[in-house]
Amino acid sequence: MKTHEDLIGSVPVRGGSDRGFAVVFTIVFAGFGLWPLLGGSAPRAGALAAAALILAIGLARPRWLAPCNRAWLRLGLLLHRIVSPVVMGALYYAVITPTGLIMRALGKDPLRLRYDQDATSYWVRRPPPGGPSPESMKYQF
Repeated sequence: MKTHEDLIGSVPVRGGSDRGFAVVFTIVFAGFGLWPLLGGSAPRAGALAAAALILAIGLARPRWLAPCNRAWLRLGLLLHRIVSPVVMGALYYAVITPTGLIMRALGKDPLRLRYDQDATSYWVRRPPPGGPSPESMKYQF
């Protein structure tokens, strides 16, 4: 599917460091392992062991995690290609389209696009004539 932008091919995507990957997944697995403590249950030993193993590898030999880091990045890029158009389409059809239909039903025309047969010009006059003074634009940023 081609769109007007090819962000995947035109912008080189770099993943995070292997050590950073280890830290993030250590926190994730530790969170999964400790989550049952909130309900009064025993912690999950397998998840805690995975967290310890990932942390140890990340501190001693982070390059060993490079294939996992690249696979995680590819999964993220794949999810981006699928989820982003779906979410944007859902927002368009769930928010923008109903808003436009409601405004049209209420007779609103905020862009003044409606044809006026009696109009000599579509120019919009602004008070005061000439616009704001140049001194008011001194510190714009």
